[in-house]
Amino acid sequence: MKEPKSKIRQIWQQLYPDADSGILSSFMEKLDKAKNEISFPPHEKEWYKDAIVYSLYVDLFNKDFPGLENKLDYLQDLGVNCLWLLPILDSPGKDAGFDIKDYRSIRPDLLGLPPESSNDEKAAVFAGFLDKAHKKGIRVIFDIAINHTSDQHPWFLESRSSADNPFRDYYIWAEDDKGYRDARIIFKGLCESNWEKDGDQYFFHRFFEFQPDLNYRNPDVLIAMTENLIFWLKLGVDGFRADAIPYLWKEEGTDCENLPQTHMLVKFFRAVIDHIRPQTLLLAEACQKPNEVVKYFGDGDECHAGYHFPLMPQMFKALHMQNSSPVADVLSKEVTPDIPKESQWFTFLRCHDELSLELVYVTEEDRKYIHDNYCLKPEWNFRLGQGVSARLSELMERDPDRIALAYAMMLSLPGTPVIYYGDEFGKFNDREYYEEMIKLTGKDDTRFLVRGKLNWDQIESELNDSGSFSSKVYRQVSKLINTRKKYPVFGRGILEMIEVSDTDGNNVHEVMGYHRTYSCNSILVLLNLSDKEKHVSPPTARIKTSKQDMLGQAVIIDEGNKSLRIPAKGYYWFFV
Repeated sequence: MKEPKSKIRQIWQQLYPDADSGILSSFMEKLDKAKNEISFPPHEKEWYKDAIVYSLYVDLFNKDFPGLENKLDYLQDLGVNCLWLLPILDSPGKDAGFDIKDYRSIRPDLLGLPPESSNDEKAAVFAGFLDKAHKKGIRVIFDIAINHTSDQHPWFLESRSSADNPFRDYYIWAEDDKGYRDARIIFKGLCESNWEKDGDQYFFHRFFEFQPDLNYRNPDVLIAMTENLIFWLKLGVDGFRADAIPYLWKEEGTDCENLPQTHMLVKFFRAVIDHIRPQTLLLAEACQKPNEVVKYFGDGDECHAGYHFPLMPQMFKALHMQNSSPVADVLSKEVTPDIPKESQWFTFLRCHDELSLELVYVTEEDRKYIHDNYCLKPEWNFRLGQGVSARLSELMERDPDRIALAYAMMLSLPGTPVIYYGDEFGKFNDREYYEEMIKLTGKDDTRFLVRGKLNWDQIESELNDSGSFSSKVYRQVSKLINTRKKYPVFGRGILEMIEVSDTDGNNVHEVMGYHRTYSCNSILVLLNLSDKEKHVSPPTARIKTSKQDMLGQAVIIDEGNKSLRIPAKGYYWFFV
């Protein structure tokens, strides 16, 4: 692999062969200066493969960064060693912070600072938080939307002010709304067009009309965005979740997704990161089919990791069908190709968005099945049937054992797991927050149902009550997380699906079984997806003499036929 600086120059020449050479020369000088200013120790190689990631909105989790600091011990006890901070950069907040108006400023309300505080003051407070998190063994990554800005960003305010403004070409303007006809409308039911009229011209946007897309055909845009990343690298951030990366480059006559130039832009960002602080995570947010997402790993020279969006709906389908085939199919090499050795999938049951059924590995039949069986209320419907807006506890019909079973599956499958804040104790949908945000934004966006504030006085009271719903969920989920965290085989091991049978040799489809193997370690996972106890033939002889599994659960072998009993909605993790 080429040395990062050589790669930066090569990509630049490919993207902008006619650009002024002075632009790149000036940037390279800044790059070297930034590298010399960083004093943080290097990251461990592939640290993200052993991470337990916890995703949260700072204000909704516990008001602000001081409040989050107060909960670092809680997160540490849960087993978390990486925080994914959902949008923290300064924003009007019309799209939960994904509409950024200042890439180098954190919202002052999140820092406990007055609005007039300088960016340096804000950065100092944030750096202090990073230091405290790092001392507890918790890394910190955050969201950065690099495809678009807020319409309140200074770049756009300048751009829209006049046709001859130097920032005009930071965005995509046209005389009419006829361009890029093959680019799909992402927010079906919320937006009618990818073009918004502004004065006597139109600007292009893939998301909401208040989020104009950046124009990466302009080399100044790439430099400016890269310098924003460098700013945070110098403060000690451990990674970036690159939001909406498939849409970066636009080309007439295409669907404007996953274009070769987009991959070149990602390689540019990665080369800069590799030069300044290697192993700083670049995480791809690309809700695409696996064969497209895999391309964002490149040859190990694009993103370090990417979300396995297609796995999420198939886990839910398997749980409802009480059959392992949806998960086995989506993880087969025919659907999920091999990835570079240093790359990693990130997996999740729920997140800040809907349970997405769009452009992922679902047929129309799959989509209908999942939507019909999980969209239990009309208000959960998102984008005209393209998703379901519901918390995990709601999808699992508030059943602690089903929630734990879902986690036992996700946490033992390949990839780095992401826990969405509140799901560890079964937070419900928040209708009050949903209605509040409709009034604030003017958008009936059902994703607001899965967000909402945590009431820690109430939560702590419930967690201290061993008979409460929250306590039952938390005890099981925290045990699973902390057990997984001890063993690298979960994050690094290969997967081998197995057939599970009863003692007469009949296949027991309701029980999902698989081996995870890494180095000299091998683990067997058995998951009873049904609501009835199952008796199966122990897949390995060692189980017959086991008193308990890795989770400390008692193992019961029938004396008569020597079958293993798996409780309804039960699960086992075994050393083999």
